[in-house]
Amino acid sequence: MRSLLRRCLPCLSWPRPDAALLRNEMTAGLTVAMVVVPQSVAYATLAGMPLVTGIYAAFLPALVALLFSASPRLSVGPTALSSLLVGASLTGLAAPGEARWIELAVWLALLSGIMQLMLGALRFGWLLNLVSSPVLMGFTQAATVLIIASQMPSLIGASGSLQSWLAAPAIDWHAAAFGLGSLALLVGGRRWLPRLPMVLLVVIGSALLAWISKFEAGGGPVVGYLPSGLPSLHLPGAIDLATLGMLVVPAFVITLVSFLETASSAKVENLQTRKPWNENQDLIAQGLAKLSAGFSGTFPTSSSFSRSALNLYAGAKTGWATLFTVVLVLLVLLWLMPLLHHVPLAVLAAVVIAAVSGLIRPSAFVRIWKVSRVEASTALVTVAVTLMTAPRIYWGVATGVVLGLAHFLYQRLHPRIIEVGLHGDGTLRDRNLWQLPPLAPRTFALRMDDGLDFATAAALERHINDHLALHPEVHQVCLFAQPINRIDTTGVEIFGQLRMSLLARSIDLHVCGLKLPVETALQRAGQLPAGESWPRLHLHRTEAEALAAMARTPD
Repeated sequence: MRSLLRRCLPCLSWPRPDAALLRNEMTAGLTVAMVVVPQSVAYATLAGMPLVTGIYAAFLPALVALLFSASPRLSVGPTALSSLLVGASLTGLAAPGEARWIELAVWLALLSGIMQLMLGALRFGWLLNLVSSPVLMGFTQAATVLIIASQMPSLIGASGSLQSWLAAPAIDWHAAAFGLGSLALLVGGRRWLPRLPMVLLVVIGSALLAWISKFEAGGGPVVGYLPSGLPSLHLPGAIDLATLGMLVVPAFVITLVSFLETASSAKVENLQTRKPWNENQDLIAQGLAKLSAGFSGTFPTSSSFSRSALNLYAGAKTGWATLFTVVLVLLVLLWLMPLLHHVPLAVLAAVVIAAVSGLIRPSAFVRIWKVSRVEASTALVTVAVTLMTAPRIYWGVATGVVLGLAHFLYQRLHPRIIEVGLHGDGTLRDRNLWQLPPLAPRTFALRMDDGLDFATAAALERHINDHLALHPEVHQVCLFAQPINRIDTTGVEIFGQLRMSLLARSIDLHVCGLKLPVETALQRAGQLPAGESWPRLHLHRTEAEALAAMARTPD
């Protein structure tokens, strides 16, 4: 029972803290808390939600994720990508900030939470590998551009979207001074004063300056009143099946993107701890966090890579640091909310832009292009579709996943099959590439670098038959089967057909290096001898044995 509890609640395995550890964890927790509070309020604007719900999302969901997560030093709460996906998914279904919008955001949190919880409970974490690195990179780059574009009007004191501002441009120079000045301080502080809590200093300083200059009294947009106290239990109202259907795809994309954000953060943590990552347990934790977000009346949460990295940078060693962050957020909810009243909205826009600006990395496309032009093209198409389908940006991820799967299937259906020859260094290499002589006279020796299954077996059979049609003098074929690590029913049938076809032509078949699972499957199907010898079929364990046997075969 104790072992089961520790698996379900990894927090029970935390080390018992002493005074030195507590001091260290308090410092790290305070460092992250000074960033998470202003960021949470800023990301609530990105999601179109009431500002207080951003802090709600940084409290109870973070606590739930901490208790159940196998990676306790991750910072869970609002993130830029998840918040953008919420705002983009609900555009056209309701007006931002209205009761209907909030209800739909809660449903997104519940749906994505259920999806993540089920994936983790069924141990289907591997399914999330459907989103390749180039697809996620392309989507992130495009989403960052959209995030910055969405915050530009607020940065200069304008209201509405960027399109409406472009139609009737106007600038509130007082608000723009706050926004642009804060952005300069945040970017400069990150570069030259990375140890300072620049986000907190800018937010507090701008609030103080706005109060002294009577910015709100002059019509300047500020955060305004935020209710103190804990979030109450929120039970979402019923929605019709048509609306629910429209939320399923966005909820699934939020699930994918959220968990990939978690994976990026968790892998950094696990490199430090040198422990394997338990992705299914973190899926369960993230799912429960989203469910708690929904029942708190807020929007879907995720793991923040930047805040998690900050937690590690600040010296966090255990989940106690994250717990201190949650406690400090609780103190803000109970007693410190009035301090945010005078913060200009332009400053929140600067916080968002500064947080995501580092995600724009054009050099990433160049790096991928050097590795694979197909994957680089997939990333570029993902960027284009994401930008063109805005605000329905989840179609960018969907397109990238389809293209990635299509490329994967193409590669599986076109396995690498080469004719081999003996290189000067004693290894078997591509005969055509290295201009090598045949291994033996009137011999066709080949190697397939893939499994022998329904996707590849026909290609192997076609490759051999095509070669024999062009070279009727061949009297022995050798298959170097070391790379073949799996076989299915189709592969067994094709192997049997190939063996009988070669036997009918009086061609010897040499098979070298069959792996035990493949050999066992062929023997059970009656396509390989079990102890006795078959005519014109020769099995070899090593390459040297196969080469010697082919040299002895009479011409």
